[in-house]
Amino acid sequence: MKIDRLEPSKHKKGRFLVFLEDGSLLRVTEQELLSFGLRAGDELDEATISALKESASDSGAKAQAAALIGRRAMSRADLMKKLQDKGATETESRYACEWLEAIGALNDADFAALLVRHCASRGYGPARCRQELVRHGIDRTLWDEAMDASPDAQELISRYLFDRFRGQFPDEKEIKRASDALLRRGFQWGDVKAALRQYTDSIEEE
Repeated sequence: MKIDRLEPSKHKKGRFLVFLEDGSLLRVTEQELLSFGLRAGDELDEATISALKESASDSGAKAQAAALIGRRAMSRADLMKKLQDKGATETESRYACEWLEAIGALNDADFAALLVRHCASRGYGPARCRQELVRHGIDRTLWDEAMDASPDAQELISRYLFDRFRGQFPDEKEIKRASDALLRRGFQWGDVKAALRQYTDSIEEE
């Protein structure tokens, strides 16, 4: 099959359109253009066209993955899903993720620690952090190290109680509402109870 003409894409930088004499079209990156030495008038056999398509798909997925991870941090599972939502195959998505991991741009351990710190900054407890780790597809072998990035639960609860009660002694209804809110945020009842006792003791001492 002969190449009729080559044109740069008007919509995507670094992409080129390869028009074949039968009217079909191949979309390739600059990498394929150079690697395969493509020029107008060249004859391409079926094996070369197949290899060109496969290489272009891999390059396209890698470029898309790099663009996605460049916008915001995400886990491997999140990136795999994003790529497949955008049309990449599972194999192409996995290959792109492996490439990003190899160059250090994608790291689930780093993302897990970042995620836990983010949850803690919003006042969430250990249980909620673990829920988020599950939601983002983080392997359980990375959980313990990631959870080390979270401040002490008692510290977070105490901060919440002082902000909520503003140094005042709460009544039973206020204590119940605060306790329920903390449990919803992912803290354990034992930690909540201890922090409440510490708070009320500190108010009574004043």
